[in-house]
Amino acid sequence: MWLADKWKDYEVLDTSGGEKLERWGRYFLVRPDPQVIWTTEKTDPHWKQFDARYARSSSGGGRWQNLRLPEHWQVRYGELTFQIKPMNFKHTGIFPEQAENWDFMMRTIRAADRPVRVLNLFAYTGGATLACAAAGAEVCHVDAARGMVAWAKENAKASGLDGRPIRWIVDDCAKFVEREIRRGRTYDAVIMDPPSYGRGPSGEVWKLEENLFPFVQLVSRVLSERPLFFIINSYTTGLAPSVLTYLTETVISSRYGGRAVSDELGLPVTSTGLALPCGATCRWVGE
Repeated sequence: MWLADKWKDYEVLDTSGGEKLERWGRYFLVRPDPQVIWTTEKTDPHWKQFDARYARSSSGGGRWQNLRLPEHWQVRYGELTFQIKPMNFKHTGIFPEQAENWDFMMRTIRAADRPVRVLNLFAYTGGATLACAAAGAEVCHVDAARGMVAWAKENAKASGLDGRPIRWIVDDCAKFVEREIRRGRTYDAVIMDPPSYGRGPSGEVWKLEENLFPFVQLVSRVLSERPLFFIINSYTTGLAPSVLTYLTETVISSRYGGRAVSDELGLPVTSTGLALPCGATCRWVGE
Protein backbone atom coordinates (compact mmCIF):
# COMPACT_ATOMS: atom_id res chain seq x y z
CA MET A 1 0.00 0.00 0.00
CA TRP A 2 1.13 3.54 -0.79
CA LEU A 3 0.41 5.45 2.40
CA ALA A 4 -0.20 9.21 2.45
CA ASP A 5 1.36 9.72 5.87
CA LYS A 6 2.98 13.16 5.56
CA TRP A 7 -0.07 15.33 6.21
CA LYS A 8 0.00 17.98 8.94
CA ASP A 9 -3.36 19.67 8.23
CA TYR A 10 -5.36 16.47 7.70
CA GLU A 11 -5.84 13.35 9.82
CA VAL A 12 -8.10 10.31 10.01
CA LEU A 13 -8.64 10.10 13.76
CA ASP A 14 -10.83 6.99 13.85
CA THR A 15 -13.12 4.74 11.78
CA SER A 16 -16.20 2.79 12.83
CA GLY A 17 -19.70 1.82 11.74
CA GLY A 18 -19.35 2.88 8.11
CA GLU A 19 -17.89 6.30 8.97
CA LYS A 20 -14.56 8.03 9.40
CA LEU A 21 -13.74 10.83 11.82
CA GLU A 22 -11.41 13.36 10.21
CA ARG A 23 -9.57 16.54 11.13
CA TRP A 24 -9.35 19.11 8.34
CA GLY A 25 -7.13 21.83 9.78
CA ARG A 26 -8.99 22.85 12.95
CA TYR A 27 -12.37 21.42 11.88
CA PHE A 28 -13.67 17.92 12.64
CA LEU A 29 -15.86 16.09 10.13
CA VAL A 30 -17.67 12.74 10.19
CA ARG A 31 -18.22 11.28 6.74
CA PRO A 32 -19.40 7.89 5.40
CA ASP A 33 -16.83 5.49 3.99
CA PRO A 34 -17.85 2.22 2.27
CA GLN A 35 -14.57 0.52 3.25
CA VAL A 36 -15.35 0.83 6.98
CA ILE A 37 -17.28 -2.41 7.47
CA TRP A 38 -16.22 -2.83 11.13
CA THR A 39 -17.85 -1.44 14.27
CA THR A 40 -15.43 -0.53 17.04
CA GLU A 41 -15.84 1.55 20.17
CA LYS A 42 -15.94 5.29 19.45
CA THR A 43 -13.80 6.69 22.25
CA ASP A 44 -12.61 9.89 20.58
CA PRO A 45 -14.76 12.78 21.91
CA HIS A 46 -14.97 14.32 18.43
CA TRP A 47 -17.33 11.56 17.36
CA LYS A 48 -19.90 13.61 19.29
CA GLN A 49 -18.24 17.02 19.15
CA PHE A 50 -17.85 17.37 15.39
CA ASP A 51 -18.22 20.49 13.26
CA ALA A 52 -20.24 18.69 10.60
CA ARG A 53 -21.48 15.20 9.76
CA TYR A 54 -22.65 13.93 6.39
CA ALA A 55 -25.54 11.56 7.02
CA ARG A 56 -26.80 9.09 4.43
CA SER A 57 -30.50 9.00 3.66
CA SER A 58 -32.41 5.71 3.51
CA SER A 59 -34.00 6.95 0.30
CA GLY A 60 -30.63 7.72 -1.30
CA GLY A 61 -28.17 10.60 -1.17
CA GLY A 62 -27.70 12.42 2.10
CA ARG A 63 -27.05 15.81 3.68
CA TRP A 64 -24.74 17.65 6.05
CA GLN A 65 -25.89 17.81 9.68
CA ASN A 66 -24.87 20.17 12.51
CA LEU A 67 -22.97 22.21 9.97
CA ARG A 68 -20.72 24.57 11.94
CA LEU A 69 -18.21 25.36 9.22
CA PRO A 70 -17.20 28.48 7.33
CA GLU A 71 -18.10 28.67 3.65
CA HIS A 72 -14.54 27.58 2.90
CA TRP A 73 -11.16 27.29 4.60
CA GLN A 74 -7.63 26.25 3.67
CA VAL A 75 -5.39 23.27 4.36
CA ARG A 76 -1.78 22.92 3.31
CA TYR A 77 0.26 19.98 2.10
CA GLY A 78 3.91 20.89 1.80
CA GLU A 79 4.09 23.76 -0.69
CA LEU A 80 0.49 23.27 -1.86
CA THR A 81 -2.61 25.04 -0.48
CA PHE A 82 -6.20 23.91 -1.01
CA GLN A 83 -9.57 25.55 -0.53
CA ILE A 84 -11.86 23.16 1.39
CA LYS A 85 -15.66 23.42 1.09
CA PRO A 86 -18.44 21.03 2.16
CA MET A 87 -20.09 19.81 -1.05
CA ASN A 88 -23.07 17.69 -1.98
CA PHE A 89 -22.51 13.94 -1.75
CA LYS A 90 -20.06 14.24 1.19
CA HIS A 91 -17.05 15.65 -0.71
CA THR A 92 -14.76 18.47 0.46
CA GLY A 93 -12.72 19.26 -2.65
CA ILE A 94 -9.67 17.03 -2.31
CA PHE A 95 -8.88 13.37 -1.77
CA PRO A 96 -6.10 13.37 0.87
CA GLU A 97 -4.82 9.90 -0.05
CA GLN A 98 -3.71 11.33 -3.41
CA ALA A 99 -0.91 13.18 -1.61
CA GLU A 100 1.25 10.09 -2.07
CA ASN A 101 0.77 10.42 -5.82
CA TRP A 102 1.51 14.16 -5.68
CA ASP A 103 4.85 13.38 -4.01
CA PHE A 104 5.64 10.78 -6.68
CA MET A 105 4.86 13.22 -9.51
CA MET A 106 6.98 15.98 -8.01
CA ARG A 107 9.96 13.67 -7.45
CA THR A 108 9.74 12.22 -10.95
CA ILE A 109 9.40 15.58 -12.73
CA ARG A 110 12.27 17.15 -10.79
CA ALA A 111 14.51 14.13 -11.36
CA ALA A 112 13.84 14.20 -15.13
CA ASP A 113 16.00 17.32 -15.54
CA ARG A 114 14.22 18.28 -18.77
CA PRO A 115 11.08 20.18 -19.76
CA VAL A 116 7.98 18.14 -18.97
CA ARG A 117 4.48 18.65 -20.36
CA VAL A 118 1.67 17.02 -18.31
CA LEU A 119 -1.93 16.23 -19.27
CA ASN A 120 -4.28 15.90 -16.28
CA LEU A 121 -7.66 14.38 -17.27
CA PHE A 122 -10.78 14.33 -15.08
CA ALA A 123 -8.66 16.78 -13.14
CA TYR A 124 -11.24 17.82 -10.51
CA THR A 125 -9.95 20.61 -8.21
CA GLY A 126 -6.37 20.25 -9.35
CA GLY A 127 -4.31 18.48 -6.69
CA ALA A 128 -2.17 16.74 -9.31
CA THR A 129 -2.11 19.87 -11.47
CA LEU A 130 -0.68 21.91 -8.61
CA ALA A 131 1.89 19.25 -7.72
CA CYS A 132 3.18 19.03 -11.29
CA ALA A 133 3.22 22.82 -11.76
CA ALA A 134 5.08 23.28 -8.46
CA ALA A 135 7.70 20.80 -9.71
CA GLY A 136 8.25 22.91 -12.82
CA ALA A 137 6.10 21.16 -15.42
CA GLU A 138 3.81 22.72 -18.00
CA VAL A 139 0.31 21.38 -17.26
CA CYS A 140 -2.94 21.04 -19.18
CA HIS A 141 -5.85 20.64 -16.73
CA VAL A 142 -9.05 19.17 -18.25
CA ASP A 143 -12.41 18.63 -16.57
CA ALA A 144 -15.96 18.75 -17.92
CA ALA A 145 -17.29 20.61 -14.85
CA ARG A 146 -16.76 24.37 -15.08
CA GLY A 147 -17.11 24.77 -11.32
CA MET A 148 -14.32 22.28 -10.65
CA VAL A 149 -11.96 24.07 -13.03
CA ALA A 150 -12.76 27.37 -11.32
CA TRP A 151 -12.03 25.77 -7.94
CA ALA A 152 -8.74 24.42 -9.27
CA LYS A 153 -7.79 27.95 -10.31
CA GLU A 154 -8.53 29.11 -6.75
CA ASN A 155 -6.20 26.40 -5.43
CA ALA A 156 -3.47 27.44 -7.86
CA LYS A 157 -3.76 31.05 -6.71
CA ALA A 158 -3.72 30.05 -3.03
CA SER A 159 -0.57 28.01 -3.70
CA GLY A 160 1.16 30.89 -5.51
CA LEU A 161 1.07 28.94 -8.79
CA ASP A 162 -1.33 31.09 -10.79
CA GLY A 163 1.60 32.47 -12.81
CA ARG A 164 2.81 29.01 -13.88
CA PRO A 165 2.16 27.59 -17.38
CA ILE A 166 -1.21 25.89 -16.77
CA ARG A 167 -3.90 25.54 -19.45
CA TRP A 168 -7.38 25.41 -17.91
CA ILE A 169 -9.78 23.47 -20.14
CA VAL A 170 -13.51 22.87 -19.58
CA ASP A 171 -14.35 20.01 -21.92
CA ASP A 172 -15.20 16.34 -22.31
CA CYS A 173 -11.89 14.55 -21.81
CA ALA A 174 -12.19 12.15 -24.75
CA LYS A 175 -13.20 14.89 -27.18
CA PHE A 176 -10.34 17.10 -26.00
CA VAL A 177 -7.81 14.27 -26.47
CA GLU A 178 -9.14 13.59 -29.96
CA ARG A 179 -8.56 17.25 -30.87
CA GLU A 180 -5.05 17.19 -29.40
CA ILE A 181 -4.26 14.14 -31.56
CA ARG A 182 -5.42 16.02 -34.66
CA ARG A 183 -3.32 19.03 -33.63
CA GLY A 184 -0.27 16.81 -33.19
CA ARG A 185 0.24 18.01 -29.62
CA THR A 186 2.00 15.55 -27.31
CA TYR A 187 2.60 15.16 -23.57
CA ASP A 188 5.40 13.64 -21.52
CA ALA A 189 3.13 12.56 -18.69
CA VAL A 190 -0.56 11.74 -18.29
CA ILE A 191 -2.69 11.56 -15.14
CA MET A 192 -6.29 10.39 -15.20
CA ASP A 193 -8.90 9.92 -12.49
CA PRO A 194 -11.90 8.59 -14.47
CA PRO A 195 -15.26 8.10 -12.77
CA SER A 196 -16.82 4.69 -12.24
CA TYR A 197 -19.95 5.88 -14.00
CA GLY A 198 -21.00 9.08 -15.71
CA ARG A 199 -22.75 10.77 -18.59
CA GLY A 200 -21.20 13.00 -21.23
CA PRO A 201 -22.55 16.36 -22.43
CA SER A 202 -24.61 14.66 -25.16
CA GLY A 203 -25.92 11.89 -22.93
CA GLU A 204 -23.09 9.43 -23.61
CA VAL A 205 -22.81 6.79 -20.88
CA TRP A 206 -19.40 6.13 -19.32
CA LYS A 207 -18.84 2.80 -17.54
CA LEU A 208 -15.29 2.30 -16.31
CA GLU A 209 -15.24 -1.45 -16.90
CA GLU A 210 -16.30 -0.97 -20.54
CA ASN A 211 -14.71 2.34 -21.48
CA LEU A 212 -11.39 2.56 -19.64
CA PHE A 213 -9.38 0.30 -21.97
CA PRO A 214 -10.34 2.08 -25.22
CA PHE A 215 -9.90 5.43 -23.48
CA VAL A 216 -6.34 4.55 -22.41
CA GLN A 217 -5.67 3.42 -25.98
CA LEU A 218 -6.87 6.82 -27.19
CA VAL A 219 -4.85 8.79 -24.66
CA SER A 220 -1.69 6.80 -25.42
CA ARG A 221 -1.69 8.51 -28.83
CA VAL A 222 -0.84 11.90 -27.28
CA LEU A 223 2.27 10.62 -25.50
CA SER A 224 5.61 12.03 -26.60
CA GLU A 225 8.47 9.91 -27.89
CA ARG A 226 10.01 9.76 -24.38
CA PRO A 227 7.10 9.68 -21.93
CA LEU A 228 7.96 10.11 -18.27
CA PHE A 229 4.96 8.63 -16.45
CA PHE A 230 1.34 7.54 -16.92
CA ILE A 231 -0.95 7.38 -13.88
CA ILE A 232 -4.46 5.90 -13.61
CA ASN A 233 -6.51 6.29 -10.44
CA SER A 234 -9.57 4.16 -9.70
CA TYR A 235 -12.15 4.29 -6.94
CA THR A 236 -14.30 1.56 -8.46
CA THR A 237 -15.13 -1.00 -5.77
CA GLY A 238 -14.05 -4.50 -6.71
CA LEU A 239 -11.53 -3.47 -9.36
CA ALA A 240 -8.20 -4.99 -8.31
CA PRO A 241 -5.09 -2.82 -8.65
CA SER A 242 -3.50 -5.57 -10.77
CA VAL A 243 -6.20 -4.98 -13.42
CA LEU A 244 -4.77 -1.49 -13.93
CA THR A 245 -1.27 -2.98 -14.26
CA TYR A 246 -2.42 -5.43 -16.91
CA LEU A 247 -4.20 -2.70 -18.86
CA THR A 248 -1.27 -0.29 -18.70
CA GLU A 249 1.32 -2.91 -19.59
CA THR A 250 -0.83 -3.94 -22.55
CA VAL A 251 -1.25 -0.43 -23.95
CA ILE A 252 1.73 1.62 -22.75
CA SER A 253 4.59 -0.78 -21.98
CA SER A 254 4.07 -2.71 -25.20
CA ARG A 255 4.91 0.47 -27.12
CA TYR A 256 7.30 2.38 -24.86
CA GLY A 257 8.84 -0.24 -22.59
CA GLY A 258 9.13 0.91 -19.01
CA ARG A 259 7.22 -0.71 -16.18
CA ALA A 260 3.84 -0.41 -14.49
CA VAL A 261 3.21 -0.93 -10.76
CA SER A 262 -0.19 -0.79 -9.08
CA ASP A 263 -1.21 -0.70 -5.44
CA GLU A 264 -3.83 0.55 -3.04
CA LEU A 265 -3.68 4.10 -1.70
CA GLY A 266 -4.21 4.46 2.03
CA LEU A 267 -4.43 6.85 4.96
CA PRO A 268 -3.10 6.15 8.45
CA VAL A 269 -5.72 5.97 11.21
CA THR A 270 -4.47 7.64 14.39
CA SER A 271 -6.54 5.65 16.91
CA THR A 272 -5.42 2.21 15.71
CA GLY A 273 -2.15 2.70 13.83
CA LEU A 274 -3.74 0.81 10.92
CA ALA A 275 -4.32 2.00 7.35
CA LEU A 276 -7.65 2.84 5.73
CA PRO A 277 -7.71 1.71 2.04
CA CYS A 278 -8.82 4.48 -0.32
CA GLY A 279 -8.81 3.25 -3.91
CA ALA A 280 -6.12 2.08 -6.31
CA THR A 281 -3.45 3.64 -8.49
CA CYS A 282 -1.31 2.39 -11.36
CA ARG A 283 1.97 4.19 -12.05
CA TRP A 284 3.79 3.52 -15.30
CA VAL A 285 7.32 4.92 -15.50
CA GLY A 286 9.35 5.18 -18.68
CA GLU A 287 12.83 3.76 -19.11
